[in-house]
Formats: sequence, structure tokens, C-alpha cells
Amino acid sequence: MIKTWRMILDLELQLLKFDFSCLNFKMSFFKCTVIVFVFNNFCLVFSSELYTVDYIKDGGRRYDGIGGLSGGGATSKLLVNYPPKQRDQILDYLFKPGFGASLQILKVEIGGDAQSTDGTEASHMHYSWDENYQRGYEWWLLTEAKKRNPDILLYCLPWAFPAWVGDGKRNPYNNPQRTATYIIKYIQGAKKYYNLTMNYVGIWNERQYDIKYIKVLRSMSDEAGLNDVKIVAADGLWEPISLDITLDAALAEAVDIIGVHYPGTKSTDAAVKTNKTLWSSEDYSTFNDNIGAGCWARILNQNYVNGYMTSTISWNLIASYYEALPFKRDGLMTADSPWSGYYSVDSTIWMTAHTTQFVYPGWKYLAHGYGVTTLKHGGSMVSLVSSDSTQLTIVIETMSHNHSKCIRPALPDYTVTPQNISIKLAGHFSTLFEVQVRYSKLGFDGDDSILFKDVGSMPVIKGTINLSLGVDEVYTLTTLKTGNKGNVTQIPNKKPFPLPYSDNFEAYTQFSEPYNLAQQTGAYEILTTTTSHGNIIRQMVTDFPCAWCQAENVNSSINVIGNHSWSDIYVEADTRIGSVNASSGVFIAARIDKGGCNAFAAQGIYYFLFPTQGKLVVTGDLARTQTLYQTGVKITVDTWYKQGLLIKDGYAVGTLNGAVQFNISLPGSPSPQNGFVGLGTADYGLADFDNLKITDSTDGDRIISGHMFDKLNDKELNKNLMELGKSAKEMERKFLELDESLKNLDKTTKNLEKTFDELVKNGKKFDKNSKRFDANTKEIDVAVNVVPDGDGLKLENENPSNEADKVLIEGTLNVGDNTLYFKSQNDEGNE
Repeated sequence: MIKTWRMILDLELQLLKFDFSCLNFKMSFFKCTVIVFVFNNFCLVFSSELYTVDYIKDGGRRYDGIGGLSGGGATSKLLVNYPPKQRDQILDYLFKPGFGASLQILKVEIGGDAQSTDGTEASHMHYSWDENYQRGYEWWLLTEAKKRNPDILLYCLPWAFPAWVGDGKRNPYNNPQRTATYIIKYIQGAKKYYNLTMNYVGIWNERQYDIKYIKVLRSMSDEAGLNDVKIVAADGLWEPISLDITLDAALAEAVDIIGVHYPGTKSTDAAVKTNKTLWSSEDYSTFNDNIGAGCWARILNQNYVNGYMTSTISWNLIASYYEALPFKRDGLMTADSPWSGYYSVDSTIWMTAHTTQFVYPGWKYLAHGYGVTTLKHGGSMVSLVSSDSTQLTIVIETMSHNHSKCIRPALPDYTVTPQNISIKLAGHFSTLFEVQVRYSKLGFDGDDSILFKDVGSMPVIKGTINLSLGVDEVYTLTTLKTGNKGNVTQIPNKKPFPLPYSDNFEAYTQFSEPYNLAQQTGAYEILTTTTSHGNIIRQMVTDFPCAWCQAENVNSSINVIGNHSWSDIYVEADTRIGSVNASSGVFIAARIDKGGCNAFAAQGIYYFLFPTQGKLVVTGDLARTQTLYQTGVKITVDTWYKQGLLIKDGYAVGTLNGAVQFNISLPGSPSPQNGFVGLGTADYGLADFDNLKITDSTDGDRIISGHMFDKLNDKELNKNLMELGKSAKEMERKFLELDESLKNLDKTTKNLEKTFDELVKNGKKFDKNSKRFDANTKEIDVAVNVVPDGDGLKLENENPSNEADKVLIEGTLNVGDNTLYFKSQNDEGNE
């Protein structure tokens, strides 16, 4: 069959007198698709739908780029500590032009010291007097992106604000000038310390906007020389911002772009009528399997086809956070195993590349109906031309309903079926002989995917391109001969979080964020001390922030680490509460079951110390509503303590400086039976941590046993030695008493022997019948043993021949009259 169509193709090419020999190798790839393509072009048997591409027609909007969002929050947390080789590969896949996703916009969170989905990101100003641009990892990420693509556009947006910005009222609009100053300092710091130019700034992610604040931000930015920084409002819904812009000329002057989240590819008439640039400034947020890739491919086209949105930004850029946190793998690619170096280049990367490797910010969408359209049998097509109209790129997608559902909003039913289309090029593009083709088909039900395959060139016959489209496919047709599919081989295998694990924090630079610890509330950073502890981590948030979600509701901070599947585990850390601006307590924990905005409800096993109260408390939850054990302990502020927590075989054992403080049975299900390890504070305030160690429960058992014998502190050792000394003295006293008794016994025995000797000397003979000594004999009939008996003595026949011969002499010995009185054991009463 293929040979037949090839003969037809060769015949037609000869008739056209044009050499398309470059198509020879493509027959095996296109298979039936190419056969139908040939049939359509040259046999004209199948009908096809005609679509016109004409760049002369007015109405198209400027293309602003496709981007990714790092933040909202802490979504790139684990990326920074990947091995350098793999980390560079990951960054290339995201940002390097002509290699992978080739992203054109990087949007980042302006850290606000509060939870913003998967963690908290540190503020550049914890306090009004504080200004520091070394915190967190977004500066590093921005720099790396810019290094790979100097033309990438940068966009910053706050999710939360430190408490001082809201002046204690948890409202960033309470003092618009103060909030604007806080944001402007961030933009200026980016330029001053990293030479990064912010192109766009937002208001407050998915929260109420304030018209006065927007105007103040614009005017103060202009006064600070930031006239080129465009304001995006309001990172929420289309309304009421579109209506407010229509009614308020000053607001319309201040706002450059209307940015919305998860618009479902639709805009509103009010938004379009503002004549403002329209963006989907946060979208996607879907598990990055092939269905997620179908979602992304569909909305990249249809956000403009249906909603006139000229930029779409993915939340999130990369799923580089623990899978057990909310929205696992909702990134363009996945990198959540820095300890192994493993990462995954997911199919969403190649759906992105279909546009970003062949279209650039500043290009222009063609008008609707003239290159931008939905397809009759399902799918969509967008066409864009370069700013000088010399280059053309067409992107076509045919994603089916069930294979392109995004996480939000709900997707109305529709149908996609295979179809043949003809694209009629107008203007000077009608003279093209060929276009370059990239092709993807997402595989389902066990079928392999074809991703971003370079299939060379496709002929343009008399200004027309003929295609046979299947379902769940993406085509890029372009005049550009650029583009490349990066291919890194030998990605390391994925491994679980390593045990044993330890960190003394000495390898970090000051103010950086400790690796692998994923702060869920609060802000933890490295500080260098002059004490023996050297580098430590300190929780820095002292007041309840202007929060973005409910995670902060219990007014405490928590930092998690490790493998959520851990059940029996051991964790220890040095902890310290100071005396100034301090938290009331610290904890270490295991089996922490949740994070994100639900961190306030996290359950697990929490071992708290409260130095000012002299109290130890074990609870089943972060909020301390489930007390499992509590006791008084002698602890003080400004002192380091080593807390250890072992979970094993249904019991929790806690140590303090090596001494066991509790050994309690644990509640069964529905209480969590597995979860993260963590540390944190009972409430907001400064607290220090050092020398974190995590081991399996077997090693933990050995550690605790070792503590019991060779890690006693001085006070405990002295106490035990004093008790041992008292015991020794008491034993010495008893030995002296026994020795005295033995001396008395020896003296009595000698007296008895003397009496017997006298009896024998005087010729006394023992009469068995009368049981008396006979004065007329010198023989002693019996041999006796002297045996102690209470306060006296008793004499017993040594070798009686029968029971009758056994005699006892007991009581007081009277020897004055040469007579020894005794009582017989078998003849009581006789003397």
C-alpha cells in the first residue's frame, strides 16, 4: 500500500517538476496519516475542510509568551539541592531556547513568610527594619533562567505579607504606601543584587484587590524610575476588575494587563472591551501525565482562540516538592528526588515546545477566521507571524475531551473525530514550497506517545497545505528551520529519602534555607553563631502574618522532611528557646500527616518543650488539642537541649539530653500511622535548631539504649553516684555488724570448748538415758556441733546413729556446777 502511494507521490512531484526527495524517509513515520495526506493532495478522493491563513487581515493581538510559575508556594523547593549535573539538565529543559520547554516568562512568588500552597517562602523583609536579598531560592532560579535565556520576561507577585506590612491588622491595604514600598524594594533589590529586571508585577494572588493601592503602586513605581514595570491585575477573576477598569480612568491608566486564573479558555465581553492585554496568568495545575499534557496543549491554543489571552502561565513550573504535599506532580516536569538525582521530563514539556520553539514574544496572532479558529470536527488552530511578517507558525491541536481535562474548571462535553483539513495560505506565504513539521501524538490505553518528532518538511501545493488529523495530536507547521528536542540520557534511578540522615547545617551560607526541610508555616534560615554550635537554623517569624490561607490559624510554625510513608522512625535535634522575641515552645515530631493550607490540622506525634513553663507535652496534633502525655521538667531558656523521639511497635519514647522522659503507647487508626518527620515552634517567635538526625527505628532503639548507659549528664551522674555511695555505706555497716556477731560466736564457741574440756578432764561421762554427764567417767559419748540460734547457741549431735541419738543443747549454758542443761529434740522436757 505504501509503495503504491509513494508511486503516486513520485508521479505528482515529477509533474510539478519540484524535488521533494526529502520526503522519502517520512513514509514509515506518517504511516496511514501520510497515505491519507497523499490521497488528499493528489488523488482528491477525500473531502477536507478549508481554513484560510491571511496575515493581512486586522484584529490579531500581540503574543506575549508562555511561562511557568515558581511559587505559590515553595514549588521549586527541592530543585536547588540537586546534584549540579542533573540540576543543569533540568534548568536546560525548562529555559534553554531550542532544547525543551523554552519558556518565555518566569513568574515567581514574592515571599511573604506564610503558607502559599506547598510551603512558605521567605520575605526579603521579615521586619520593617530588615532588608535581605539572600533568602530563599527564587533569586537563584531567576538568575539561572536569565543565564539560559537573556530575553526571558520576569513577573513577580505576592501571596502573603509579613505582619508589619499590615500594621498588625492582617490587611496589606491598611497602609497602601507601606505595602507599595515593600514591593518596590523587592523590584529594586532584584536589580541591585542580581541585575534582574522585573517586567511585570501583580497585586495579591487570588485575593481582594484595592483600587487605591493599585494607583499608589503605579505612582510610586514611576517615582522610583520603574515606569517600564507593567502592573497585572488582579490575578483572580475577570470581574469585577474589568468593570472597575471601565468605570475608573485612573485605574485603567494604572493597569496594563488583566490577569486571571483558570479561565477555562473563556474571557468576558467586559474584559475584551477594556482593550487591555488579557492573560491567563495562572493555569493548568494538573497532574502531569498524558491527560495533563492534553489539558496543557488544548488551553495553550484555546486560551487565545476562545478568550483572546495572549499569555498562559503554568502553575507550576516544576513539581519539585514532596509528593505527599498538595497537588503532587502538577508541574511542567517533575524533580522531587535530589538525593538520587532522578527527574522526569514529562510530556507537558513537549506540548509547550510546539509553540515556544517557533513563536516568540512580539509575534502577532492572526485574526480570528484568518488563521485562528476552532476546527469543525474538534480541536483548534492558531497562526502567528513574526513582527516583520516574514515568518509564519501554525499550531494545531485535536485533544479529545476525556484526554485533556484540567483540574479546573469543569470541561463541557465535546467530540473530536479524525478529519482532513486544507490550509490555504494568503499573501506572500502562498508562494511557499514547504513548511517544517513537528508532530506529537499522546498515547493512551497502552499506546506509546510520539512527542515533538521532527518529521522534516511538508509540501505546500499551490499555496495549500493538506493534512489528515487524528485525535489527541499536535502539529506545528512553520517556516522556521530551528527547533530541537533535547535528549539527556542516563538519568539516575529514583531512590527513597536516605536513612540515616543528618545535617549539622555547617555547609550552608548565612541566610539561606536548609535543604530538604520544607517549611509549611514560619520561615527558617541559616544563621552563623560564635558558639560551639556554629551554623544553626532559626525560625524568624515573630507575629501572625498577612496570611494567604488558613494554615496559620493555629499560630505555630512547622517544617517537614523525609518520606511520608515512614511509620516507625527515630528523630532527634538540638533545640533552644531564647529570652527575647521567643516562641513559648519547640517540638520535634513524627508521623506528620499533612501540610499545605491544611497544615493547621496536621496530626502526628509531637514532642513539645516549654522552657518558661518547665513543661514537657506530647500531643497527637500540631494544635495541641490531643494531649497524650505531659509532665514537669527542669529546663530553662537560653539553653540547648537534645530532644529525641522514637516511634516503634506502637510506642513513643522521648528523651531529653539522653535521659528517657516518657514511654507511652500510641493511638491506633484513625490517628496517622505514617507521615513526615518535622520540627517547629508552639507559636510564632524565635527558636533555634541544630544537629538534626533521622534514623530507622532499629537504630533509634540503639541510640536511646546507648544514651541510658553512657550519655548521662553531670547532674544525673552525680545523683546516681551519691545514691550508690549511700548504699555502699549501709552495706559496710551491715558487714561490721556481722563481723561483730561472728566475733561473739567465736568467743562463745571457745567457752563451750573449754567447758567440754573441763568435763572431760574431771572424768565426767555422758549418760544417754539420763542425758547427763556421769562424773565417774572420762569419756564423752557424743560429738556435737555448735550452731548459732538467735541470741543463743544450740549444740547438735554431729553424727547420730538414729533419731534417738540426735540431741540438741539450746538455751543458756550453765557450767558453774559442771552440769550442762539441755533439751532433747526428740524428748522434750527432759533436762
